[in-house]
Amino acid sequence: MKPSGTRRLIVPPGMENLVERFHYAPGVLIGDTLYVSGQVGRDEQLNVVTDRRAQFAQAFRNVGKVLAAAGFEFSDVVELETWFLNFPGDLPLFMEVKDQFLGDTTPTWTGFGVASFSMPGIVCEVKVTAVKGA
Repeated sequence: MKPSGTRRLIVPPGMENLVERFHYAPGVLIGDTLYVSGQVGRDEQLNVVTDRRAQFAQAFRNVGKVLAAAGFEFSDVVELETWFLNFPGDLPLFMEVKDQFLGDTTPTWTGFGVASFSMPGIVCEVKVTAVKGA
């Protein structure tokens, strides 16, 4: 089923380099649904955050930037997908950080273990889908 509505790229300030350098949008908004590309724990200069807890938090802050740029909040998140280098070993720490950002929001969640990421040092990627007013 094809979503209805106009397709709009969501590119928060500081994430322009993702479109320019890697040719993908941090988010795509169609109607009331926002699709957020997988976000990792790196800063605006693409430096990877080295501490695991801090890296998980940075990934969620990056997700939050995309949500906010489209007028959404974490409470609008309906689906969460995560990829880990150390799965399921990093799950308890990740869940602590996740709960700080999502609070009482309970989206669907699928987690995967992977062999590597696009940049050395990345240990996790976070992708969400949000529906306005969900």
